[in-house]
Amino acid sequence: MSTRRKARRPESRSGRPRLLSEEIEARLVAASRTGVAVELAAEMAGVSRSSFLAWMARGRAEAEAREAGEDPDPDEEEYAALYAKVRTARATAAARAMANIRRVADGGIVTKVTTRKFRDPVSGQIVEETVEDRTAPDWRADAWYLERQHRDFYGKDAIVAVEITGLGGPVGDDDQPVDLAALAERLDKSLFSVQYPPELEAGVVDAEVVE
Repeated sequence: MSTRRKARRPESRSGRPRLLSEEIEARLVAASRTGVAVELAAEMAGVSRSSFLAWMARGRAEAEAREAGEDPDPDEEEYAALYAKVRTARATAAARAMANIRRVADGGIVTKVTTRKFRDPVSGQIVEETVEDRTAPDWRADAWYLERQHRDFYGKDAIVAVEITGLGGPVGDDDQPVDLAALAERLDKSLFSVQYPPELEAGVVDAEVVE
């Protein structure tokens, strides 16, 4: 018997239903699929946070024991299943959120579609034109991603090493100390003052609008 698994108290024989039922499991998985915090997922499922965490801990212990080559423990099967389903659900939520962040960062999301008909002044035929308004790329979405996925390099609490060199070579010990706060402010203004050019306005010259 594995030393990893802790001995569990026997299930109550009083006829009281088990707390982790199929319905509760389904609620926890569905809530986790939305990406909400553990506390909210437990609240949405109608159980306490401590119960949810305890079940997940048992499921993780069982999963790790099986990965280590130990025989499955039938008493821990439901917790192992819950652990696997919740992990998959939360990963799905994270992937969906990241896809949306990438869409915002890259721009090009259609926000408005306008269709109109007009008479071509040359051919005299009725022409239908469709114009789409799209979002511009947003650097803030990329900044959000870098800050959280690469915190050591781009997080707000990251240590930034700055080397200042002048025309005559490296700054010596006798030179004035660098005001890092002022330098950071100047960098902030220079890096994040990019203005996207105004979008071109689509139009038709000398056309008779008929609709």
